[in-house]
Amino acid sequence: MKQVVQNYKSGELALLDVPSPSLKPGGVLVRTRYSLISTGTELMKVSEAGLSLLGKAKARPDQVAKVMQSVATNGVGATYRKVTSKLDSYTPLGYSLCGVVEAVGEGITDVAVGDLVACAGNEHALHAEVNWVPKNLYCRVPEGATAPHAAFGTVGSIALQGVRRGEPQLGEVALVIGLGLIGQLVVKLLVASGVTVLGVDPDAGRCLLAERSGAALCAAPGSATVDAAIRELTSGHGVDQVYLAAGGSGNGPVELAAKASRDRGRVVDIGKCGLDLPWNAYYEKELDVRFSRSYGPGRYDPGYELEGRDYPIGYVRWTERRNLECFVDLIAKGKLDVEPLISHVADFESAVETYRALGAGELDAVGVLFRYPAPTPFGSASPAVTSVEVPTPAKAASGRAEGTVGIGFLGAGNYASSMLLPHLAERTDVELRHVVTTSALSAANARRKFGFAEASTDVDALLADETIEAVFVVTRHSSHAALTERALRAGKAVFVEKPLALSDKELHTVLTAVAETGNDRVQVGFNRRFAPLLRKAKGRFGIRVGPASIRYLVNAGRLEAGSWYNQRDTEGSRFDGEGGHFIDTVSWLLGSDPVSVYAGATTGHSDTQLVLRYPDSSTAVLSYVTSGGSAYPKETIDLIADGKVLRFDDFQRAELYSGTKSVSPRLPQGRDKGQRAELDAFVTAVATGSPMPVPLSSLAATTAATLAVAQSLGTGLPVRIDANVVPT
Repeated sequence: MKQVVQNYKSGELALLDVPSPSLKPGGVLVRTRYSLISTGTELMKVSEAGLSLLGKAKARPDQVAKVMQSVATNGVGATYRKVTSKLDSYTPLGYSLCGVVEAVGEGITDVAVGDLVACAGNEHALHAEVNWVPKNLYCRVPEGATAPHAAFGTVGSIALQGVRRGEPQLGEVALVIGLGLIGQLVVKLLVASGVTVLGVDPDAGRCLLAERSGAALCAAPGSATVDAAIRELTSGHGVDQVYLAAGGSGNGPVELAAKASRDRGRVVDIGKCGLDLPWNAYYEKELDVRFSRSYGPGRYDPGYELEGRDYPIGYVRWTERRNLECFVDLIAKGKLDVEPLISHVADFESAVETYRALGAGELDAVGVLFRYPAPTPFGSASPAVTSVEVPTPAKAASGRAEGTVGIGFLGAGNYASSMLLPHLAERTDVELRHVVTTSALSAANARRKFGFAEASTDVDALLADETIEAVFVVTRHSSHAALTERALRAGKAVFVEKPLALSDKELHTVLTAVAETGNDRVQVGFNRRFAPLLRKAKGRFGIRVGPASIRYLVNAGRLEAGSWYNQRDTEGSRFDGEGGHFIDTVSWLLGSDPVSVYAGATTGHSDTQLVLRYPDSSTAVLSYVTSGGSAYPKETIDLIADGKVLRFDDFQRAELYSGTKSVSPRLPQGRDKGQRAELDAFVTAVATGSPMPVPLSSLAATTAATLAVAQSLGTGLPVRIDANVVPT
């Protein structure tokens, strides 16, 4: 299928052939009929992509702050790879469309194949021929509403939520600043609510369009006619509400809002404009400043948007989906006419030229729609999984060269693209055969950047490919065990990122597959034991005679609110996902696997402490904390035994104390946490048939110990780790 994409690094726009999305539970596949360009948000994004790196940094200071934090935590090298990989990738455009349901996922009962639906979301309602849309981000289009008009649904919901935040009442007077697409819709909704509307915009054509929609008067900023109309309509008191629907960095809109508002008036920010509020003006009138968050309650909540958890109507009357339904229903009943807002309809094949014309000012438009080819008749064929049709990189070939290891990737997110694939792509003994992702664009990006021969959304095809000897599972945590089991049963060697499993049941499933197939070719991405400085430090410590004590502090830091690591119900706890790294490191340092785990935690388990015991009575105290300061190193280790102390500081410095002090110098490459050496060991094992770098029994024991932490926290008691976790 075709999709509109942009490279944020170069600014290039393209209409790319990418795989069709796969059908997943909790959503539907929708073949697009019309999609709407947001001439504000999207053109701003397109414009930013054309800036220099310095210009991009100035436009997104929030992202610069994240980069600096990553440098402090992960080092310059790892951060550089991550940032450049993300910048030099195709990103999607679009978030508002109308289309026809082509396939229905498990758990969906409110729509059927052939239904016309309006869809929302900047990850699910893209300018693409087919989209997978989760339940709470679509609604059926009622009779009376056409596909072109229903394509306004998302942008209309943004305007509707803004109006709701203003709490308009019959007879009030409102001022709309900025009469672009959102502003025009706000005008229409306010007029339909019985509010007298005034508008401000420097474009005379947009002012006239808003007046045709029912606004009493619209004019350019600073116009005396607007000031006079406000005085006349409000008896000199000022308007009841101001809606900021303008863009840009200037402070004019908020200053005008203060001047035009009555005492204790309401100012609602819908757009993205400068908000340096003039304190005296806002204080003296005690103005109520409100923000309108996109389409409504549920936005940015993965539980609502991705998992389909609705908010009870008694507590949240207007959610994202209910706003979408309301807006489309107003169109269907003839109470809202969006036809005058359609300035231009372009065939989807001309998408790139349309964006260019908009950006160059050659196409002066408010609402622009893409019209898609008519869908094929229902029942003629099921949705096909297609391959990415981008220029094949030089390294990709139709068959696997002799003496090389054929590799397939399940998942190609940030970690895979910055820490694994760059190392594999430069090897001459590896051929990247097939990449599978749930996002069509991720597969296209991985193929373009790393030279995969194929890219799709079809896991079965990858596992059936006889030219693939090893499969990398680099997906979200909840899918690791199931995909590992399938790959093992397909006869593949498996490299699975941590964690191997999120429950004892999942771990047993993987180990049962090993026992039934005899295929024990598994490696978990516990890379720290391969870190050059840590290996050098262990070697300098020498052979240990007596039991050891280890203190391991992991200053993990807090996650952003929207991180999928916070989705405990589906992805496990943060420690479930990451803790195995550190338990494995301790076990490697001590040369054995833990026999028991005893854990305690602060309220909410934000800071977790655990004591690991080992067969020779060695102990390790592991502190996994999120409440520490970001300036402190992320990982510090003290190994004490035989009259010696090894101090390890965050993969940058190691010191050995034994009467005298010995210092290992910093690595010139910065922090190296062992990914390259780990991949070397895995590829060599696959190519030669030699044992996996880490015994399966150790991987299983580490996973069992990680999972035992939750059990110990629940009971308050130590948990023994079964030494025979691998079924026989």
